[in-house]
Amino acid sequence: MPAANPLPLDALQIRDGIRGRRFRCEEVIAAVIDQIDRINPALHALIEVFREPALERAREVDRQIAAGRDPGPLAGVPFTAKGNICTREGTSSAASKILKGYRAPYPATVVDRLQRAGAILVGKTNMDEFGMGSSTENSALGPTRNPWRTTHVPGGSSGGAAAAAAAVGGMFHLGSDTGGSIRQPSAYCGVTGIKPTYGRVSRYGLLAFASSLDQIGPIAQSARECALALQHMAGRDPMDSTSMDLPVPDYLAEIGKGVEGLSLGIPKEYFPPAIEPEIRDRVFAAIDAFKRLGVKVKEVSLPHTPLANPTYVLISAAEASSNLARYDGIHYGYRAPKASSLFDLYSRSRGEGFGPEVKRRIMVGTFVLSSGYYDAFYLKAMKVRRLIRRDFEEAFRQVDAVICPTSPVPAFPIGARIDDPMKLYAVDILTVSANLASVPGISFPCGFTSDGLPVGAQIYGRPFEDDRVLRFAHSYQSVTDHHRNRPPVRGEV
Repeated sequence: MPAANPLPLDALQIRDGIRGRRFRCEEVIAAVIDQIDRINPALHALIEVFREPALERAREVDRQIAAGRDPGPLAGVPFTAKGNICTREGTSSAASKILKGYRAPYPATVVDRLQRAGAILVGKTNMDEFGMGSSTENSALGPTRNPWRTTHVPGGSSGGAAAAAAAVGGMFHLGSDTGGSIRQPSAYCGVTGIKPTYGRVSRYGLLAFASSLDQIGPIAQSARECALALQHMAGRDPMDSTSMDLPVPDYLAEIGKGVEGLSLGIPKEYFPPAIEPEIRDRVFAAIDAFKRLGVKVKEVSLPHTPLANPTYVLISAAEASSNLARYDGIHYGYRAPKASSLFDLYSRSRGEGFGPEVKRRIMVGTFVLSSGYYDAFYLKAMKVRRLIRRDFEEAFRQVDAVICPTSPVPAFPIGARIDDPMKLYAVDILTVSANLASVPGISFPCGFTSDGLPVGAQIYGRPFEDDRVLRFAHSYQSVTDHHRNRPPVRGEV
């Protein structure tokens, strides 16, 4: 098991150091990019690095500070964006051949807000194509590797972001979560990642997979850094009709309030026999730590949990089929050469442009939405989704949050599950419910297996109580060092 190693600098220290003139922003950004260049050949976590644009933004921050102007509350904090989040810099391909070379005409709202606050975008991270996968092996650009063991997957679909978060400190990374794509790779890479409540963060500028499930959130080494990022990402956006017009709490202030007197539920359905014993043990050790912090613990039931994974597969595939219909080889993206007719152009462009997993889900989604099968599959899945949401509503009448493992297994070897979709989907059985129920969920490291792979615990909270799930994670991290352990492949800032 790796030894605890205090992080040299975290995102808050970088922000405070730059604003306090203890070091120059240009030096920090240059150091961060140098570390990315150092770890990326081994991991393939980033698919683009914006050295010169990032350094020029850093120089502008330094000029503002020298002139006595306020460079923003996130002055100089470096961050990355997942490949399916639109940015002015570089391309936004969602790691798909069908969008190879695509340059977005506008940035995602979250990227724009962070940059206006002074944060500096340094690159784009690798992912499963269009977010469809749990291992970052389904990328048209090649797989990402886990910094704890480079023969293993980092999880997915935000595997590039999680691997980068583990390997380089002092920054945060924007991921997207449709069925666990922030939380599961965070668990596999030993970092912290939060899926906010649906509607808390704008989806404008996110290349859609499943619109009723997708949500953007931050991945970092600690809950404090996630809170810092979320503070400047959250809030109503007129460009996204699903974003909620609710006050944004002061997340950094809220997470410091402690958890004494709060209650945690242990859902028995989230500890099935499929959970590896070591993961069960580490999560129960985390529960014991919460008890010592003054948290009350009781068993609760979420009875429709066994139906969550098939429900998620049907709904997400149906929405993916609809959302990805726009990629036709006509307007932008990949166009197959020498097509003999319009139908041939559509067929060949989509057949050559999409990868196997994306095509599989499009076909499933088209089938369940087709005449004669809509009621039998899609409509029934939507009814079960409502039952899953009611399970959470009932549980939250009894407790403030629930705790469970993030994944039933630790990171697995590259190639071990890629040929069996059902085995790959099975690693999401503990994460998809948060998206179906539109509740916030956070994954944080709670130990290691006996052979040194990270284990993640997960906390779900009531809708729009994102501050409370961050509070639980931060309180745990204030009395443990698991989030401070560093992988063999790493850089220091």
